[in-house]
Amino acid sequence: MVSNHHPQPDMNSMISPSSKKVPHTSKIIPAGFVELEGDLEIPESATGIVTFVHGSGSSRHSPRNKYVANLFRQAGFGTLLFDLLTKSEEQEDIYTGALRFDIDLLAKRLIGVTRWLEKQPETRALKIGYFGASTGGAAALLAAAELGDRISAIVSRGGRPDLAGDALHLVHSPTLLIVGGLDDVVICLNEEAYAKLKCEKDLRIVPGATHLFEEAGKLEQVAQLSTQWFNRHLGGFNDLEDAS
Repeated sequence: MVSNHHPQPDMNSMISPSSKKVPHTSKIIPAGFVELEGDLEIPESATGIVTFVHGSGSSRHSPRNKYVANLFRQAGFGTLLFDLLTKSEEQEDIYTGALRFDIDLLAKRLIGVTRWLEKQPETRALKIGYFGASTGGAAALLAAAELGDRISAIVSRGGRPDLAGDALHLVHSPTLLIVGGLDDVVICLNEEAYAKLKCEKDLRIVPGATHLFEEAGKLEQVAQLSTQWFNRHLGGFNDLEDAS
């Protein structure tokens, strides 16, 4: 269902009353022939973990993703923010810009990280969700097409799901596409990709937002919509009713 003006869920109802500090651990994650750096944080009683798939030219230090990740943890989800590229690859990509658009490579890295999560004592029992931005949205969909039901939900923020190509037909994971209302070109690309998805799906347009959701309150709306989606499919501190 394509939705432009759905009622916004109440963020306060999604946040745990607990004020305990969430343990943070830095990880070196094997993914194929490389090792990737990541930051893992899991609140007590988490039922799911959201893996962030950053966009082109970004990293696990993205302030937007870190902000959203903090809200996800308050809602009861573990988070993993990791670098899709090694440090040497990031330096190479500054000059060539080639790796950030190598969706096959990025998806393979994500698959490797997902398999690592499935083996770790602190995460192997948790449902896994993907939160992808920009090209990371395409990588998340491509990885989910291969991993099937092992991925419980996907959210794409200002993503390029069209870059997942024919794999869109193979995605089984419930998928939410979120696009800024002023991001005209990306809206069209998301609508085309949305039509190809055969899974449970939704497309939400955030009025007045540009590609990076930098306008006041717009990233909060992204977090609200995403938390609702993950609550429904990963389980959180509250199982919210569908507001659509």
